[in-house]
Amino acid sequence: MLSGLDHLVITVTDISRAVDFYSRVLGLEVRYRDRDRVDLMLGDMALRLHWTDTDAFPKAATPTPGSLDLCLRSLLPLDEVARHLEALDVEVELGPVTRQGATGELSSIYLRDPDGNLLEISRPMKPQAD
Repeated sequence: MLSGLDHLVITVTDISRAVDFYSRVLGLEVRYRDRDRVDLMLGDMALRLHWTDTDAFPKAATPTPGSLDLCLRSLLPLDEVARHLEALDVEVELGPVTRQGATGELSSIYLRDPDGNLLEISRPMKPQAD
């Protein structure tokens, strides 16, 4: 019935600060929709930023900054990601550690965005079959 994820909304307190973090730190492409909504492209899906007091309708019953726990797959080895984060003075909260992902074991590092959302950046422990 379903084929994938189109977009995921992240509620933030400051759109500009979130855009800076996700574009500068994580390298996501930014697409501005309007004053209250911005899409950050991740392959063929979007992380959509909504300002806390957005007029967007419908929306989650209790949109809350800092409530998201999101795992992102990295194209780069995690040691390169960690060096990039260190160069930008972004703290790695945990890792690398082994975790279980949707398709097998992952090596992961954890950090937080400016609103406190937990971001896991991961790489498969074994190469994935096509």
